Amino acid sequence: MSHSPKYNCHPYFKKRKPRRVGEAAPAGEPWSVPSLCAAYNWPTGMPGGGVIAIVELGGGWVASDMSSFFSSINQPVPSITDVSVDGTQNTPNQSGQAGEADYEVALDIQASAASYYAATGQPATVRVYWSQDIASAVQAAASDGCAVCSISWGADEAEWGASAAEQMDSTAQSATAGGMIVFAAAGDNDSGDGGPTPANVDCPSSCPHVVGCGGTFKTPTQETVWNDNPDETDGEGTGGGYSTIFPVQSFQIGAPPAPAKSKYGSGRMVPDVAGDADPNTGYEVFVHGSSTVLGGTSAVAPLYAGLFASFGAKLGFVTPTLWQNQKAFNDITQGGNGFYDAAVGPDPCSGIGSPIGTSIAALFVTGGA
Repeated sequence: MSHSPKYNCHPYFKKRKPRRVGEAAPAGEPWSVPSLCAAYNWPTGMPGGGVIAIVELGGGWVASDMSSFFSSINQPVPSITDVSVDGTQNTPNQSGQAGEADYEVALDIQASAASYYAATGQPATVRVYWSQDIASAVQAAASDGCAVCSISWGADEAEWGASAAEQMDSTAQSATAGGMIVFAAAGDNDSGDGGPTPANVDCPSSCPHVVGCGGTFKTPTQETVWNDNPDETDGEGTGGGYSTIFPVQSFQIGAPPAPAKSKYGSGRMVPDVAGDADPNTGYEVFVHGSSTVLGGTSAVAPLYAGLFASFGAKLGFVTPTLWQNQKAFNDITQGGNGFYDAAVGPDPCSGIGSPIGTSIAALFVTGGA
């Protein structure tokens, strides 16, 4: 039985828009993944060994793109294995042009593996789980002993419904109990998340046993909430808000309650953490032979997945530890996602903030900093 509404779930990447003639350059410049890791104080010399699982519901990747990308950043090509959960296959667009989902697949593999290498100096081991259902892919990855799982697909909670969302969290809970950390993108459509009201949160990032990953606009000198349409609740910007399905979580220390008069959910706050996601400060990747710049919260989940896979241990349900150690993150205090605004401390745009890699490593790896 399918748990996730596959045909309503979509990938959370955004392309950097080309500049029109006479148009001012957008603020910010793209990042290479190693440069972004350095800007986030990634640790080095991590023990490594954690296998990275990536969930994909469509699209595909080609080996030549991986060679081009990793060569461009002076890293070895990782080991990449395709795993079909239900007959779904690695199916890149055959025309030579990138199908929409192909961008997602390339971003997920390249961001996670480059993040891992930056922390370890070792090529990553990546397993791509192809499925029509997110939960069954997570279950397969956990059964295979993967250390981390990155999910860049989702839909607002109303699309899922309570039963499917609760089944998704049950799967994530079992996975974390077995030692696998699950990260998921919080969505790219501001507080509305493409849903029927101005504030909806995205599943699976709203699941309590999933680390919800929100988005920022990051330059070398500043970091604010990602929102390219500041006055809208359904523009391009990070998802975030309060669940209508899952209750407030006691581990979310200092999370502000939902606004008293809000009718848009008052449960678990999303996201937990954040990272660079604005396509104007996006990630340089290779897709179908071309270098391109992609953003979206779907870049944030694999970035974190690569970091946590580098720690060399099966860590499982890490979210409470992260919330207990908020000084290991850069607090994002400026900007908003439409219905909600950033503030000092945790907020429903950026969670507890963006990573300070060495500080996070010190929580999980002896002598890790």
